[in-house]
Amino acid sequence: MGRRTKKLTRRDFLLGATGVAALGAIGAAAGERETSEKAAATVRPKRARVILVRDEKVLDEDGRLDAGRLEQMLDQAVSTLLDEQETSVAWRRLVAPSDTVGIKSNEWSYLPTPRELERAIRQRLINAGVAEDRIAISDRGVLRHPVFEKATALINVRPMRTHHWAGVGSLIKNYIMFTEQPSAWHGDSCANLAGLWELPQVKGKTRLNILVMLTPQFHSKGPHGFSRKYVWSYKGLLVGLDPTSVDATGLRIIMAKRREFFGADQPLYVSPKHIEVAEKKFGLGVADPSRIDLVRLGWSEQALI
Repeated sequence: MGRRTKKLTRRDFLLGATGVAALGAIGAAAGERETSEKAAATVRPKRARVILVRDEKVLDEDGRLDAGRLEQMLDQAVSTLLDEQETSVAWRRLVAPSDTVGIKSNEWSYLPTPRELERAIRQRLINAGVAEDRIAISDRGVLRHPVFEKATALINVRPMRTHHWAGVGSLIKNYIMFTEQPSAWHGDSCANLAGLWELPQVKGKTRLNILVMLTPQFHSKGPHGFSRKYVWSYKGLLVGLDPTSVDATGLRIIMAKRREFFGADQPLYVSPKHIEVAEKKFGLGVADPSRIDLVRLGWSEQALI
């Protein structure tokens, strides 16, 4: 499949934040903000690469998933991300046989990480030489899981959806189960979620981020709001090495779909500002679309970006 690279604009990203003006107030005071942003700049990547892969036939008309096509999408994305022709070589660059690997999934009942994708990731880790008993898949049980307790590497994978407290359920937010009190992170529209990535169970361990865009949810109301009316068959995966750039790209797609569905720019009820805060305050990857290089693979119809 051909590769198409596109530099992204900030328009859709900013439209996703109903409280965009508040982003200028990161930190308790201007002096604190300047210090934190300078510190973040010392570790912030200059650019980020995100792979968008889509397959028109990965879902049939009834929404049934073709596991084989999904595996091909995963392989294409990872190989392209790391500029490797062989998938096995690419995965051996991500993990070593000595690693203990936790696959941080998401089990929200209405839109969970597909089991087929979890199994595909697990098999590729095994193929890369990681012993089966040193691989685990979990979501809400990560704090008490013996494999996650010893993990030296993490694979972060979850579906994209709108979210009552954070604006969107993102890869950054997916690590909230690594804390004893998830609700403690809900303040200020979950602005400081990137702080989760500094927890000792997580810090420096994430090798790959996969945002599932097969049937993303672009609108919801309430803490557990879900309606089939507000999901659509986008049939894609977004893959990258840092969660922030992948989330920022997924947010652009969500906002474009909202504009298409509602007929006008439609901000989210809650600002997903934690994505931009992740870069500006915590130095976690790249949120600025102008510094994200998007490589598009496969089916291009109605890509929205």
